[in-house]
Amino acid sequence: MDSFFKFNQTNRQWHLPIVAGLSVGIPMILGWYMDNIEAGKLGSLAGLSILYIQSDKLIERMILLMTCCFGLMLSFTVGLFFSFSPIIAPIALGLFSFGVHYSLHKLQLTRPPGNFFFIMLASTAICSPFQPEHIAEKIGYLAMGTILTCGIALIYSLLTLKKSHQPESIIHRKSSYTNIVESIIFGLIMTLSLAVALSLDIEKPYWIPISCLAVMQGSSSKHVWLRAAQRITGTLIGLGITWLIASGNPTPLIMVISITLLQVVVEFLVVRNYAIAVVFITILTIFLSESGKQLTQDTNEIFFARMIDIFIGSIIGMIGGWILFNAKLHDHTTQQLRKAKILMKKNNRNRVDHQ
Repeated sequence: MDSFFKFNQTNRQWHLPIVAGLSVGIPMILGWYMDNIEAGKLGSLAGLSILYIQSDKLIERMILLMTCCFGLMLSFTVGLFFSFSPIIAPIALGLFSFGVHYSLHKLQLTRPPGNFFFIMLASTAICSPFQPEHIAEKIGYLAMGTILTCGIALIYSLLTLKKSHQPESIIHRKSSYTNIVESIIFGLIMTLSLAVALSLDIEKPYWIPISCLAVMQGSSSKHVWLRAAQRITGTLIGLGITWLIASGNPTPLIMVISITLLQVVVEFLVVRNYAIAVVFITILTIFLSESGKQLTQDTNEIFFARMIDIFIGSIIGMIGGWILFNAKLHDHTTQQLRKAKILMKKNNRNRVDHQ
């Protein structure tokens, strides 16, 4: 229980949450100014890439950031192209999740936020209405957001990076078999979560796979269960606060400013106490996903739906986390993969001998 409310120590610099807030908020403000809030929301999603500035060397930092920006655009594009079929969409998301998790571990890009935002954007896009005539336009708005984010990151890095050589954090490399097994589990659970969401005919089905993914970010089986409890509790409190805000009929400008401030608060809290951060994450995500009119007119219906979605997603995430950190399952699957590899080698040798 102590860990539920405990504030963790972190070496994250205090100004990074402010920069993250600007990266997400500026596209929203521009979208409001140009009377195109939806474009602003897409640009703000790209602003999340600012959290991938994970090097103390300027050139490495910018290369990594631009690579992750491209990865986010690819994730969004894949989601848009496979949104045409509710049958194919879960399989496509599962395969993509497998590829993302496997690739990031191969490239040693495993520090938080890791695979989260790549799979999150793919989930969001794959659950959107299939509109091939608007695909290029949506990707363009996201691309403009990444350009803005890279510009903000460059200015931020030039102002804050020191020449002192700080020790890089140690990355624990996993064996190839472990990486494959974990990637398969991620892919299967993402497939299951989206399939469940689509089968329930939920209006915004991406809430379930995203909630599931957030819970599975835990570092151990115990941590996964803790994150699930924190997410459900924080969501309930966040929904209550959002209901109070929505009842006041906030103007679009107030919501845009609120999104910027909420992003700052979330990035400050998420590495310190996940339960409290989820309260503000809930408010932030509802402001981003719901239009102003719909939020104020269908408040009760929206909040009840979001509560059910997040609860279902968290339960699936708990099951996925248990499987992910099940040592016996890992050992059994690894043995089967090794046997399959040996068998394939024998078959290849036999073919060569017969030729």
